Amino acid sequence: AAVLLGTSSFTMSALPGTPAIQNAIPIPFFGTNPLAAPGLGLIASAIMAAFGLWWLARAAAAARSRAEGFGPPSGGSPAAAAEDETVRQRATTAREFDPREIDRGHPSGIAPPIDVAALPLVVVISVNVLMTLVVLPRLDASFLAQERFGATSLSAVAGVWSVVTALLAAILTVVIINLQRFRGLRETIDSGANASVLPIISVASLVGFGAVVAAVPAFDLVRHWVLSIGGGPLVSLAVATNLLSALTGSASGGLTIALDALGSTYMRLASEHGIDPALLHRIAVMSAGTLDSLPQNGAVVTVLAVCGTTHSESYFDIVMTAIVGPIMALVVVIALGSAFGSF
Repeated sequence: AAVLLGTSSFTMSALPGTPAIQNAIPIPFFGTNPLAAPGLGLIASAIMAAFGLWWLARAAAAARSRAEGFGPPSGGSPAAAAEDETVRQRATTAREFDPREIDRGHPSGIAPPIDVAALPLVVVISVNVLMTLVVLPRLDASFLAQERFGATSLSAVAGVWSVVTALLAAILTVVIINLQRFRGLRETIDSGANASVLPIISVASLVGFGAVVAAVPAFDLVRHWVLSIGGGPLVSLAVATNLLSALTGSASGGLTIALDALGSTYMRLASEHGIDPALLHRIAVMSAGTLDSLPQNGAVVTVLAVCGTTHSESYFDIVMTAIVGPIMALVVVIALGSAFGSF
């Protein structure tokens, strides 16, 4: 539950500028950037973090009263999880890493000091903000309108460019400040590159699947049902993304399918209702990070396998930190966004 609070709640869907793939997916659909609705994102992050930490403290106190503590896993390990094909398949669909690459690198036994360890995180945030607000707005990107460059626009790709540049800068920072600690730099980079292959294929497959679903005549019935949900476009977008994330067991999968099928429709509704696309962006991303953490979710399965626990032992706490907290924050953001717009 503690791991998923840190990886699958506010850092994934609410924090403005987060480089998570979920925060990048809506960018080409809505023409937004990773900093969409920063005020609402910070409020949502505070709610998720506060509720999750409160629940973890409560669960830890209950565990101490039962004389429970930490120890080596009895039913699993990173190595066992890496060789489990079901875990690999679900992990690469729900998240962006292949567990088989966990032990392929050459970690150093010398840990860096905390300020050095935190520096790459600062670089990611700083470069992302700099690219979004300073560099890209001044860039002459008229060439993107040409067919050979995809016949697109800067607004459609700027967010992705910002995230990719920020991550590359952070990777270079890690390499430079830890150069003396790497026992096998080439092998470690190779491991990371290999780990990215399956997630890339998974996301590409989901994009294709979403296009096929949207082209099926029966999907018009689903579209009509979603758009007829009371509460306006924000509520219906939240419900649609929640349901698809639950069905796929993946925040990125559900979000990709939802926006590929309904993104243009919601942009039209936003124009008709005077809704800032940045608000659609934040609502969509947060909605994807709620019911995605059902029992079949790849991240849930992987964490339980690595920690050597079972659903019956740990899943209730996961529900509270990775589902209940994000839903509470989502409700608050929808209410604030409906009343005051994006900020």
